[in-house]
Amino acid sequence: MVVIRLMRRGAKKRPFYHIVVTDSRRRRDGGYIEQLGYFNPIAIGKETRLHFDSERARYWLEQGAKPSERVTSLFKERAKTETAATESAAA
Repeated sequence: MVVIRLMRRGAKKRPFYHIVVTDSRRRRDGGYIEQLGYFNPIAIGKETRLHFDSERARYWLEQGAKPSERVTSLFKERAKTETAATESAAA
């Protein structure tokens, strides 16, 4: 089964994650099919906390890929911030 999940990168006590599409049987940090973006949980200042390609994520979801729980929450967080940004721009 194809899944969308986080692949850990970064130094000790400084996590950084790539959002990837991979086979569910692969290890967490093993090979992947496609990289969709990244997540920086400890972003400071003007650093970007979350970035991913929404169109490609939508494509993989339509193909039957299952997102992990954390990735699902990140997608919802991104949708919420995009909604807030478009509402404030329209006002």
